[in-house]
Amino acid sequence: MAPNTGFEHGYEFFGPQVFPYFPLLDLIFALNADFWETGHRPGAFGISFGLPLLVYAFTFACNDISGCPAPALLSPSTLSIDELKHQVGWPEDGIWGLASWKATGALLAYYALNMVLYCILPATHVEGTVLASGGRLKYKLNSEWRIAHPLQSHSADKGVPTRVAAMYSNSVTLAVLAAGTAARGAEFVVWRFIDENFVQLLTASIGISYALSTFVYVRSFSVKQGNKEGRELAAGGHSGNLLYDWFIGRELNPRVVIPFIGEVDIKEWCELRPGMMGWIILNCAWCARQYRNFGYVTDSIVCITVVQAVYIVDSWWNEAAILTTMDITTDGFGMMLAFGDLVWVPFVYSLQTRYLSVHPLSLGPVGLLAMLGLIGVGFYIFRSANSQKNMFRTNPIDPSVAHLEYLETKAGSRLLTTGWWGVARHINYLGDWIQSWPYSLPTGLAGYQVLAAGARSSEEGAYVMRDGREVVAGDARGWGMLVTYFYIVYFAVLLIHRDRRDDEKCQRKYGDDWTKYKKIVRWRIVPGLY
Repeated sequence: MAPNTGFEHGYEFFGPQVFPYFPLLDLIFALNADFWETGHRPGAFGISFGLPLLVYAFTFACNDISGCPAPALLSPSTLSIDELKHQVGWPEDGIWGLASWKATGALLAYYALNMVLYCILPATHVEGTVLASGGRLKYKLNSEWRIAHPLQSHSADKGVPTRVAAMYSNSVTLAVLAAGTAARGAEFVVWRFIDENFVQLLTASIGISYALSTFVYVRSFSVKQGNKEGRELAAGGHSGNLLYDWFIGRELNPRVVIPFIGEVDIKEWCELRPGMMGWIILNCAWCARQYRNFGYVTDSIVCITVVQAVYIVDSWWNEAAILTTMDITTDGFGMMLAFGDLVWVPFVYSLQTRYLSVHPLSLGPVGLLAMLGLIGVGFYIFRSANSQKNMFRTNPIDPSVAHLEYLETKAGSRLLTTGWWGVARHINYLGDWIQSWPYSLPTGLAGYQVLAAGARSSEEGAYVMRDGREVVAGDARGWGMLVTYFYIVYFAVLLIHRDRRDDEKCQRKYGDDWTKYKKIVRWRIVPGLY
């Protein structure tokens, strides 16, 4: 058995899906890593009820009716609410038009399909990390198709290879969508439905995240000390403040038994299934809309869609490793993760493809190669650093890591001081951030206006839709970057916050050893800069 290597400061994650919440508000309220643990009420309230409004703002402000942003927003001194409502496509029946039973039913059917596939398809059974109360929880993993190979981690079958060649849950969903697209093209009913009911699907997703957060919060009060089911409360999730505990998550790993399906770990299931698949589905829907609008699909929207799909599939491919991340081992499941997994990831991370479905910019060969180069560099840093850490954690005598130097701590853990983790304490974050640049750069100096059919704009670079409407940059040029480049800024803030939160925890755990370690590995994320 491999010795305890610790290395808690190098949490692996597979991109933004593992860190879906938005920490900017908490940084405004308190620039310190204690924020989440102290139960800051205004922060929890602001994020819980402010973020849905932000997602709605992105949805309406950047649209295919008037522009991105809506022209009225560029002239605040003459802003008319009625004019703004018209330009953003506000429902005729007001706030009630934001939701519909049709969209809610379709979304619930999608969740049900995902759950059924999770139940009936072959799976790998893996044990998680040791709980504070002792023992390990067993997880059923089948988010992606895999070729049989020995499982190198603790398994339910005590090390016996359990992975078999099978068509896993997310692969089945993708296959169905591919078949529908092959048969119907951009007119495939799924793509049409998403385009025509997007706002209502967003509302339904928000409602589900709120309902799920409330359900697990209420149910957490049935957790008993030392119970045989392995249920326990999250260390920072039972402060006694109702709103904060509901937001941050009171129970660590809430599980339910669903008739005909069996036991489901709600947090692990939400992390990599409905929201992540939803991200791919929305990107594909916007590719279909671009084709319906213009009769072609640009290299820019294909680049983003493919790159993000590879990023997501990489997460599914390495599904078992999520069991060692902070989201699973430390954070409770509440509004923060529910909203992040089910709303923030699919609806915010697909903003760029939604933008390009109306403003079809093209990268060209040079631009495309530049984007692929950035992705390659970022992915290499990210994946090789995480692989090195995981190998050191699970098999420190492996030739690939046996030569690495480390600091032995009084807590019995080993902290790497050479290799990737000697360059920066979170060098994987740098690779992950670099990978995010090609998500936004293809949108260029973003911003557009939609002109009525027959406008015949004289502006160079105007795009004419099949229905005659014209799309030009106009006065909106540059303003759309507030939407399309939001992800890069958000992700940087998120990673910095996560790094500082982790640093604080490691300082408490390792004490003087952590101080010594930071003198050896000086840089946090970006060598020579930060």
